[in-house]
Amino acid sequence: MDAYTVKVNAKFPGARPALRGVLCLHDGRDGELLALLDSATVTAWRTGLAAALGTHLLAAPDPEGRAVLGVVGAGAQAELTVGGLRRLRSWGGLVVHDADPAAAARFAARHGGTVVDGASAVAAAADTVLTATWSRTPLLGAADLRPGLHMTALGADEPGKRELAAGLLTAALVVVDDRPLAASMGALAAAGLPEGAAAATLGEVLRGEHPGRTAPDEVTVHAPVGLLWQDLALAAYAHREAERRDTGLRVDLLA
Repeated sequence: MDAYTVKVNAKFPGARPALRGVLCLHDGRDGELLALLDSATVTAWRTGLAAALGTHLLAAPDPEGRAVLGVVGAGAQAELTVGGLRRLRSWGGLVVHDADPAAAARFAARHGGTVVDGASAVAAAADTVLTATWSRTPLLGAADLRPGLHMTALGADEPGKRELAAGLLTAALVVVDDRPLAASMGALAAAGLPEGAAAATLGEVLRGEHPGRTAPDEVTVHAPVGLLWQDLALAAYAHREAERRDTGLRVDLLA
């Protein structure tokens, strides 16, 4: 698309929302500012929907919709990922844990789930596990793995954040969104693992260049960092929809 975005964004773990900033969408032909969007909203949507797609592609097939979905970290990213996943497949149940018991209870009530005590309890009860936390120490390790388990880890999106231990990652088929990024500031970097620890990127799986999961009992991990072009894709879509629906606040910057 003939456009580009400029993002000003900062993270404040104690705030709600934790991301604060703006996303500017510009015309690629002359630089005209087309739209100004809330960066927290755009980031949450693009991360959540991309995570839902990766999870659906890598989790074991479940045509009868009996699998249990587990959530560790009951925030905005988990909310949008779960919403996206429910558009892609059915689930037989949901278990959730959060460091804030009240947040876990509210999430469970919204999604008809059950609260459990700890990340390991989520992994023990679920067939697919989503982690979306601020953790800087591993929440899950090799001892938490079971045949056929899939994990999507969204928390390791900056240096120092870590949700999955190295032993877990080396025992699984790992799919990332970008190998160098994952090895410099994502889940691989946090575990001290090189680019080669990733079997594929999600793009390679989508294009059929890598098969992804090849057996029902294989353990898979999707560990994205988040790519800037996703901001552009979502911002451009939001702008087109705002134009089509004639909604949003219009501002003439030259007036």
